[in-house]
Amino acid sequence: MNKLLFFAGLKEIVNSDKLELDMAGKTVKEVKAELTQQYGDLRLESVMTAINEEFAFEDDIIEKNDVIAFIPPVSGG
Repeated sequence: MNKLLFFAGLKEIVNSDKLELDMAGKTVKEVKAELTQQYGDLRLESVMTAINEEFAFEDDIIEKNDVIAFIPPVSGG
């Protein structure tokens, strides 16, 4: 099982700040596609992804028990 963490506006779309799903063996890109299909309003194209608190690439493969975080771009002043 994997813990998926959502930040900022993403957690409002998912209606939670975390989910537990089995994503082992999938790439980051595949996980994003699956989540986008499940949550129609979820836009993950420009979202940074981290696996176990380290930034990840689209072709990185998720391992069992990995924690995956989705971090949207932020703006400030």
